[in-house]
Amino acid sequence: MALKIIKSQCTACGACEFECPNAAVKFKGESYIIDAALCTECAGHFPKPQCAAVCPVPGTCVPV
Repeated sequence: MALKIIKSQCTACGACEFECPNAAVKFKGESYIIDAALCTECAGHFPKPQCAAVCPVPGTCVPV
């Protein structure tokens, strides 16, 4: 499984990039994206995905 960022909701604040333990979040264009090959939804690191936990816009980081 992996998460994705809803581009139209992303404010490009950068909080998710610094919280990702797998370095799966990168800035591309005008918003952030999640590399599905690297995203583990924080399994083994945290009880819930940190990108979703720190995002100031609820529902921006969602399961693919």
